[in-house]
Amino acid sequence: MEYISHSEAETEAIGERLAAALSPGAVVAYRGGLGMGKTAFTRGLARGLGCRGRVTSPTFTIVNEYEGAIPLFHFDMYRLNGSEDLFDIGWEDYLSRGGVCAVEWSEQVADALPEDAVTVTLSRHPDHDGWRIITVEGGSAS
Repeated sequence: MEYISHSEAETEAIGERLAAALSPGAVVAYRGGLGMGKTAFTRGLARGLGCRGRVTSPTFTIVNEYEGAIPLFHFDMYRLNGSEDLFDIGWEDYLSRGGVCAVEWSEQVADALPEDAVTVTLSRHPDHDGWRIITVEGGSAS
């Protein structure tokens, strides 16, 4: 599916809609450069999963955890050197905890992601500055 987001609020709403299609144990692999709206998308995802609390980028903490009806584990792989680093922080444990794992900069650890991961690509709209194209593929959410 492809969506056009005209604002941060619309990006969040698309994330919230995706949450309704996810099951515990799902992995959402983000692709997109800096400032594309990955954290805004995650705020919506968290809201859709019933998570409370302020959603922030895990750039310096590597992973933020949000408790809710279905927990959300929000990873930022930007500073990791590869999959070995991901396994060192307990990736397999997170996968088995019955939550949803949302992974920013997923291309850094592509070989560690399950085949059924949902890929969310966020990019600039070529004709409208500030708009985003959001593509959702894979898993049971496409």
